[in-house]
Amino acid sequence: MATLRDEQEAVQKRTFTKWINSHLAKHKPPLEVNDLFEDIKDGVKLLALLEVLSGQRLPCEQGRQLKRIHWVSNIGTALKFLEGRKSVYRGSPIKLVNIHATDIADGRPSIVLGLIWTIILYFQTKYFLLHILIHNLPALQALSNSNSSVESIPNSETGSPPMKRKVVNKFQGNAKKALLRWVQCTAAKYHGIEVKDFGPSWRDGVAFQTVVHAIRPDLVDMEVVRRRSNKENLEEAFALAENELGIPRLLDPEDVDVDKPDEKSIMTYVAQFLKHYPNPHHSETDGQQDELLLGSIPTFALSVPREERKMLRELKVFLDQLERDVLRAQGAEGNLTDKYQAFKSFRVQYEMKKKQTDPLLQPVNKDGKLSVDQALVKQAWDRVSARLLDWHIHLDKSLPGPLGVIGAWLHRAEMALREDIPIQHAHEETANVLHRKLEQHKTISCFPFCSRLSLKATDFLSSMR
Repeated sequence: MATLRDEQEAVQKRTFTKWINSHLAKHKPPLEVNDLFEDIKDGVKLLALLEVLSGQRLPCEQGRQLKRIHWVSNIGTALKFLEGRKSVYRGSPIKLVNIHATDIADGRPSIVLGLIWTIILYFQTKYFLLHILIHNLPALQALSNSNSSVESIPNSETGSPPMKRKVVNKFQGNAKKALLRWVQCTAAKYHGIEVKDFGPSWRDGVAFQTVVHAIRPDLVDMEVVRRRSNKENLEEAFALAENELGIPRLLDPEDVDVDKPDEKSIMTYVAQFLKHYPNPHHSETDGQQDELLLGSIPTFALSVPREERKMLRELKVFLDQLERDVLRAQGAEGNLTDKYQAFKSFRVQYEMKKKQTDPLLQPVNKDGKLSVDQALVKQAWDRVSARLLDWHIHLDKSLPGPLGVIGAWLHRAEMALREDIPIQHAHEETANVLHRKLEQHKTISCFPFCSRLSLKATDFLSSMR
């Protein structure tokens, strides 16, 4: 038993490391994790990962001579950030069960893996849960009726209290059923393949091949697949997904071709397909099936009229593409004038879409909550807003001479304005925080010309073209 647990822990470590690196490659500058349990100890790469996933800037202690107190501070910032996130379903906060900053700083394997699994569940799994809910799969009906939120899924070794573990496992169970249902409905059913779980059902590689085939039928000959060995099918499926579909390779054949493949690792990998290719099939039959399922999905998902849902989904596609374009342009080579011009072009697109977006994001439910479609668009909108703001701040700080100094000041001012003011249980603490904010605001007010000067500098540089 201990040997099996050790093997699965090793697979999780490799899979989660590759998943992290696929996101850290988008960081400016790009970062890489080599040994997960060691490289996460100082919290620097952990915070960088959360920045990439959320599109938000987070305070971070950095430097070559960081001490343990700085490590714990960074990790504490990351955990506080996660606990401050809200469930996309009920608005309740994420709960981290038995995950403490000191344990991460010690590099405790089970705790580190539990934390990364929590992050994967929130930032990756939410996409397929919301997608399946939108597209009328009834597997999530229980989720909408439950009181649970997106919670951490610690390794069983952590020994979380029975009551908390029950709530946590309930969400994980719904997430697993939802993703499994997607595989069954979009891939396996077309080839008579029975996928019962995220373990042995994937060992021979055929299930992976059916997912690739569902997206690009020209890439896979299922008759040939049925005659090949497990290793051959797995290797080809992973290679095709990476080279032809752009799906990061998180697994190797030896990770899956075992008696009991690791469930979390396979879920993490398969979820990428749904995130990148949510609708592999677009047939009339599927549409009719969706209609038949309308009665079994939560009512709040249907509260937006069909035409508005269509507009929201088109807007979501636009925003996702805009975010990718902004990231590419931000990392492109060029002089400052060209970069400002590119920024202004994206900003114009952003402002034009904003007029269309605002009316669509008005709550339609009596309780004031957004529908699922609206929640997805709002998340995409917030990410694009954060990307553009960070880009603008970076450009301002890059201005030559005194303008660069003003740009740096603008960066500090923007960060101050973006910080939330936490309401403490002790009113005196809240009053002290407010007082510090007011003093900071007085300093900012001493430079009423800065924003106007920044805009003038932008126009001046643009006119130099």
